[in-house]
Amino acid sequence: MWASAVLLVLLGSFGANALDNGLARTPPMGWLAWERFRCNVNCTADPKNCVSEKLFMEMADRLVEDGYKDAGYEYVNIDDCWMAKQRDANNKLYADPERFPSGIKGLADYIHSKGLKLGIYTAYGNFTCQGYPASGMHLELDAQTFAEWGVDMLKMDGCKQMDRHTMKKGYPQMTKYLNATGRPILFSCSWPDYERGAGIPINYTLVAENCNIWRNYVDIQDSWQSVLSIIDYYAKEQDTLVPVAGPGNFNDPDMLIIGDFSLSVEQAKAQMAMWAILAAPLLMSNDLRTITPEYRDILLNKDVIAISQDNAGIMGKRVLQNPDGIEFWLRGIPKQQGTNREWAIAFFSRRKEAKSFTSSFKDLGLPADKVEGFDAYDVFSKYYWGYMPPDANFTVTIPPNGVRLIAFGQAE
Repeated sequence: MWASAVLLVLLGSFGANALDNGLARTPPMGWLAWERFRCNVNCTADPKNCVSEKLFMEMADRLVEDGYKDAGYEYVNIDDCWMAKQRDANNKLYADPERFPSGIKGLADYIHSKGLKLGIYTAYGNFTCQGYPASGMHLELDAQTFAEWGVDMLKMDGCKQMDRHTMKKGYPQMTKYLNATGRPILFSCSWPDYERGAGIPINYTLVAENCNIWRNYVDIQDSWQSVLSIIDYYAKEQDTLVPVAGPGNFNDPDMLIIGDFSLSVEQAKAQMAMWAILAAPLLMSNDLRTITPEYRDILLNKDVIAISQDNAGIMGKRVLQNPDGIEFWLRGIPKQQGTNREWAIAFFSRRKEAKSFTSSFKDLGLPADKVEGFDAYDVFSKYYWGYMPPDANFTVTIPPNGVRLIAFGQAE
């Protein structure tokens, strides 16, 4: 039962105004300012951490110099509070001139010179969440402006739009205007989250036709409890969310908070692993200038990134829950050619102490009747288990509030 659901990919037909940018064929990767830096606009008192072009240039430098770009992190994303408090005489948005003296076009040029891409923020409605000018009455003009500046990704929020029934019309309008610019701009939508909060039925086929990635649930906060609440939501709604994920269209459980203040190293591994299983965007929100090596290594783990970036884009799901507080999450990774298959399984723990668990691939629901054996690899410890028959027992020890992420494939 679970296999058919895991392998289901969105195959919907797209209307004439559907998003047409060829982007996000795998979950996008990059850096986003919001969770770590919020709406800090006081550059006099806090010049190192305020929302300014200097912050984004420094993060771009770190992406390149510290290996993130080579690992696949390519977007540098501005969030709320970049704008001046009013539009210009031609009704165009423009950046706060003191904090962004080069303007967004100048910042985009700098980001592009590093081989990276620039993302920007607006909102559907007259104001952003922090009260800055938004795009509600100027969708077409703003789409053109963003394209002229060289923007590569647009996040459109919506918390100040009181009539959320209109989002089913407004977000597709922005899709149409983004298409019309002729510039490929990845479109990140907050639309489903606001409909969920208002109790409005969500048409995920329509969402996937108009958005590359979309938020389904509340903003992540810098806490393990926040990470758990998001994982819980995705487990509860997985039968709805799995079918709409696929190349070009991904559910977004929000930012990676790895390297911020709250997560332990094991909890950070757990978030990274679960976001990879969920085929989620990997958008870090941290301070890359001060992150410590153990957290940087998690974010740069090439094996976790390979699971995340599988070309099939299949979103994983929870397949089993153990009464002892251990969960089993599985993502199928079909190979491009042939009949062999690969999978990744996360043994995810909510326990306060380590727990050992003994099972077999057959008991975990893999198609053991069609496979002679598996080659298995522990992604974080980098330990190769070797060849294992489907019914051979294995034992894993899951750390407290942590994960063991195992990649395994059908033995050749």
